[in-house]
Amino acid sequence: QVQLVESGGGLVQAGGSLRLSCAASGRTFSSYTMGWFRQAPGKEREFVAAIRWSGGTTYYADSVKGRFTISRDNAKNTVYLQMNSLKPEDTAVYYCAAAYSIRVVTTVERYDYWGQGTQVTVSS
Repeated sequence: QVQLVESGGGLVQAGGSLRLSCAASGRTFSSYTMGWFRQAPGKEREFVAAIRWSGGTTYYADSVKGRFTISRDNAKNTVYLQMNSLKPEDTAVYYCAAAYSIRVVTTVERYDYWGQGTQVTVSS
């Protein structure tokens, strides 16, 4: 059974940094794309960043490009989202997700497994 467990969320001032972690278990993820999504109150879940587990190709939403970095640690089966220069509009619940796809995918519907989410709050 696939499990994705996020951690690392919290409260931070604008301009600060946080690193989210997603511990993945339950299968070999070499044929998967791992993604981070976020959902603010009253808004739809939106794509943030994704990485191919094999090869490490990355893709970012325009709103976070240059500020966020997605990476993975194969030995720990963990995906990270380093978030720098945080803005109040980055406030949301952040979700880790896994898609059975060798191509980077960015839509919610393409992802097969989801974590429980972790809250990120950026104060102004």
